[in-house]
Amino acid sequence: MIKRLLVFCGLLSCFAFTITTTQDRLQEKFDKAIKSTYEVKDYELESITASGNIEEKIPAKTAAKNLSRISVQGELIGYTYLGTAPSKKKKFEYVVLFDKDLKIKKSKVLIYREDYGLQIGSQRWLKQFIGMTPDSKIEYGENIAAISGATISASSMARAVNNVLKTVHILKQENQL
Repeated sequence: MIKRLLVFCGLLSCFAFTITTTQDRLQEKFDKAIKSTYEVKDYELESITASGNIEEKIPAKTAAKNLSRISVQGELIGYTYLGTAPSKKKKFEYVVLFDKDLKIKKSKVLIYREDYGLQIGSQRWLKQFIGMTPDSKIEYGENIAAISGATISASSMARAVNNVLKTVHILKQENQL
């Protein structure tokens, strides 16, 4: 009985360490993406949360600090959306970085957990999103190239970015950005 309990506690502590490590790694990659995209050393994030009735209209949720303003010494330099999207069997984390006029500066897959479909993390593929605005409409296979061998993840990323753009469009119309 004691042996089983020790094994269980050992497994539990490994699981807790993995969660902490993954969250730390996500924060590290998120921070690096912001610093390199905006070429800054320090920045402040201000979370943006849609009001109740607007939250129901938007496809990319803003609870849990997903959407934020990025400022340097009180001056707005852009916006960021940190989200999670499904891949074939697991989920991946991504970030969409906007300039202060809400045009996409960069999109990046931060953590990808599948063995297949890693191509969606390549900047060659992700650069297709650069320059899109809240008025843009993303159509996977049309204005965003499909990826053979990564169909599910690539279409999921395209859908996720499209939802972020729709959300930003609605929030802009409602004067919440």
